[in-house]
Amino acid sequence: MTLKVVWGITGSGDLMPETVAAMAKVRETQDVEITALLSKEAVKVIRWYKLWEEVERISRKVIIEEDANTPFIVGPMQIGRFDCFLVAPATANTTAKVAHGIADTIITNAVAQVGKTDIPIMMLPVDQRSGTTVTTRPGGEKLTLRIRAIDVENAERVRKIEGLDVLGGVDEIADVLRACPRRPRTQR
Repeated sequence: MTLKVVWGITGSGDLMPETVAAMAKVRETQDVEITALLSKEAVKVIRWYKLWEEVERISRKVIIEEDANTPFIVGPMQIGRFDCFLVAPATANTTAKVAHGIADTIITNAVAQVGKTDIPIMMLPVDQRSGTTVTTRPGGEKLTLRIRAIDVENAERVRKIEGLDVLGGVDEIADVLRACPRRPRTQR
């Protein structure tokens, strides 16, 4: 049975190329149907990284945020038209909002509302470990970023949210999607 995934994408440049590549591989190697759910900022970052065509190729449908509940995706998610919800990459801003129960974007609202159901939610915060990280800029150059303690703390808070699994890295995406239970067709 085909796995139906909502892939929430936020506006993080860090891990964006790696996440898109991981999702392309999932699309090629697993029986999966991907609906991409983009925050307003994700649209800008995906275009900046010249990944728009690849996201469209990977996805059955691309949904772009107008406001926290438009287009209306939460209802179809809650009633089981999708099997799981992956948020990757998740910016420090999105992670902080989820950690503190703020649901004012399409991604954070979906996490809050879908979290009230039994649909698995997986999230990949970009800022999980203290220290520095090296990311890739749109032109391919490397950029070293210092991870703030508050962002690490928020990622740790998210780990404690019931029904939400935090991924440690892009390399975990394929396995968590492979393990995601398919919902009975009668619930769709």
